[in-house]
Amino acid sequence: MTENDKFLLEGLANNDKTAIEAIYKTNYTSIQSLVLNNNGDIDDAKDIFQEGIIVLYEKAISGNFDLNCALKTYLYSVCRHLWLKKLQHKQRYTEQIHFLGEIIQVDEEIELHEKKNADFTLMEKAMVKIGEPCKSLLEAYYVQKKSMQEIAATFGYTNADNAKTQKYKCLIRLKKLFFAQYKTL
Repeated sequence: MTENDKFLLEGLANNDKTAIEAIYKTNYTSIQSLVLNNNGDIDDAKDIFQEGIIVLYEKAISGNFDLNCALKTYLYSVCRHLWLKKLQHKQRYTEQIHFLGEIIQVDEEIELHEKKNADFTLMEKAMVKIGEPCKSLLEAYYVQKKSMQEIAATFGYTNADNAKTQKYKCLIRLKKLFFAQYKTL
């Protein structure tokens, strides 16, 4: 959860108008698109979004809500789940709903996001532990998308092959650190 998401959740729990408006501004259009593209209208979108905000509000004030994905992802998943339930209740198009229900398993998707976020956290910790120059070298290659020639020049290797060998050694070290943490969970 980002600091901004944490701030917004706290603001929502405290009925802070600024936080609530920010949640609306950053999330409503995606929920509206979801509803409009799946046999709904503007009023349906407003209702579903409001219900999603209520679910989020209740979680925020509970005091034991641990958000393990982006606020936007969580709210979208909740609203999508609510919309599917409403469509099933209305029985507007049961054949397509069954198809959507098979594709979109909200609970599984949330679990997947939580697992990915936990893995990213472990990877960040491993990247901190790996130290220099490995950290900078891996970031240059994977994040900044620099070529091996550029990396060789930047880090003072004699050629691109030597830089590639060093990158491989760094990856092996990173892998060991990551899986050592992973086993302790």
